[in-house]
Amino acid sequence: MDNLIVPLDGGDRAQLADLADATGRAPEDVAREAVRRYLRDERARVGDEAARLAQRHDALLKRLGR
Repeated sequence: MDNLIVPLDGGDRAQLADLADATGRAPEDVAREAVRRYLRDERARVGDEAARLAQRHDALLKRLGR
């Protein structure tokens, strides 16, 4: 597993520690889950936007030979 250093301000770090403590997990596990959720959601959002743009510009894409 690769490591990534993410600087957090004191407030964010405290909230992360509080959430980890409340859920009985390590702060690293909470952060890892948050990153995975963000990546999944962004991938879906970008995919939806790409599909919307492709549909909107379908005629142009066909003329350009996709």
